[in-house]
Amino acid sequence: MGEPAVATTDGDDAAAEAALVARARVDRRAFAPLYERYLDPVYRYCHRRLGNREAAEDATSLVFAKALTALPAYRDGSFGGWLFAIAHNVVADAHRRRRPDQPLEAVGDPPDAAPSPEDLALAADERRAIRALLARLPEDQRHVVELRLAGLTGAEIASVLGRSVAAVKMLQLRAMTRLRRDLGAVTPRAKGDRP
Repeated sequence: MGEPAVATTDGDDAAAEAALVARARVDRRAFAPLYERYLDPVYRYCHRRLGNREAAEDATSLVFAKALTALPAYRDGSFGGWLFAIAHNVVADAHRRRRPDQPLEAVGDPPDAAPSPEDLALAADERRAIRALLARLPEDQRHVVELRLAGLTGAEIASVLGRSVAAVKMLQLRAMTRLRRDLGAVTPRAKGDRP
């Protein structure tokens, strides 16, 4: 019989990630596992913030290029938090380069061939409603929600935004309270309801 399986804990995962970072600092080819681990979350964050596939792909590439270049200067801590701080700055730079009068509704959604046209229309309406709700949030609250949706912890968000964990928790609480209130105001009627 083999050895019993050992469950991976958050501490084990952090230690494994720290080992990956240490190897990547010595040998750039060892950066590949870190790239694979964070590619999807970074892309989703960039897409959520920039609103279209091409801009998100460009930003994601730039995030990893900057991370690879800056890796020798990386100090111990949360690699994910450090990487998302880079992503936050890349997205902010992309927004600065954009025209400020571009409406949120002008941003297109990536097509999905699997669902029916009706499903796509309903999904697009829901996304527009969510984007509209997020757009109504103050910028600091919106950033906290977007980073949380990207999978960052409160401590990592605090690191990215340069705020305390308590301030991030308060911003998230205020954002969720406002989103719940606003969502209740725009919730569609049930199918059986008549106007």
